[in-house]
Parts: sequence; C-alpha cells; structure tokens
Amino acid sequence: MKDSLEEQARQYATTVHAEAGQRRKYTDEPYIVHPAAVVELVRSVTDNEHQLAAAWLHDTVEDTGSTLADIENFFGAEVARLVGMLTDTTQPKAKNRAARKVAHFRHTAEASPQAQTIKLADIIDNTRAIVQFDPHFARIYLVEKRVQIDLLKAGDETLWQQASTIIERGIAQLREPPYNVPESWFAKQEGKYR
Repeated sequence: MKDSLEEQARQYATTVHAEAGQRRKYTDEPYIVHPAAVVELVRSVTDNEHQLAAAWLHDTVEDTGSTLADIENFFGAEVARLVGMLTDTTQPKAKNRAARKVAHFRHTAEASPQAQTIKLADIIDNTRAIVQFDPHFARIYLVEKRVQIDLLKAGDETLWQQASTIIERGIAQLREPPYNVPESWFAKQEGKYR
C-alpha cells in the first residue's frame, strides 16, 4: 500500500533537511521538528491533505537543494503551488533587511487562504520562544511578524489570533525588565515596514 501524500511529504522533508545538515538555530534539534510543529498547528484547523503536505515541505525550496519542479514532480501541482506561495522570492537587489522583508510580505499577502494558514502556523512556531533565546533579534523579528500577519487575514482566523497573541505577548515581555524596550522604539521600527 502506498503511503499517504502527507506521509510522503514528511519523509521527503525529513530526508532533504537532514541531508542539508539543518538544525534548529537555538536548540540544535533536527530541523524537522519545525515542520512537524507547523503541520500540527495546521492540522488543528484542517485535514486538507495538500495543505498538510505543503506544511511539511514549506521550507524545502528555500533551505535545501529542492526546487519547485521537484515538489511538483513528487507531490503534484497543488502542493507545489502552496509551497511556491510560501517560498521567499526575495530579490537579490533588495539592499537591506526591511526591503527584503517587505518584498516577502507582499508575496505572502497574495497567497491563497490555505497558504496563509500555513504561514501563520510557521510564524507561531518560530515565535514561541524567540524572546527567551534571542531577545536582541526578537525586537526586530516580532515587529516584522506584527506587520506581516496584518497581511495574512485570509488565513485561518484561529491561527491568526494565536499568531497575534504570541507576537503581542513577546513584545510585552520586551517592554518589561530586564529588556525595557520603549513602545516608541517598536513604533519607529514598524514604520520601516509600512
């Protein structure tokens, strides 16, 4: 009996992320723990097999030797379409981080509701412990995610609310000791992305 589409995607993602030598940045866990967490968040709101497969594969084109053609060949046009909507197509000519991120935000803003749902799950998982692991980077990252989720309102409402809550909770933590980042700093940074 052939494995389900989701199981095939899980196996593929596990293999290509491992072959690329990827580990989670702060925990040094095998990278596949991140797509697995994203899949479980997506599964909490849908059982769509194409979405679940794309959730497993959402970082493969950006972070491994895989191409969208590979994804389409192995998993079909719909999964490849979703992965393409989630893949950062940043222009190399973008000179700074803010410009690159704005280009990516525009790309995901045009994504389908299904792809936006996966992106929201990705943001939730990446944001869970950012303040604990890297409070300095968290100041920029959380502002970026605050701006980005405003463009992802076609995604699942429950995941949008979870993403918003976790981002705002992180920003609130950074306003408190020992970080004491003033609200004016966050507002100024947010202006760079609008």
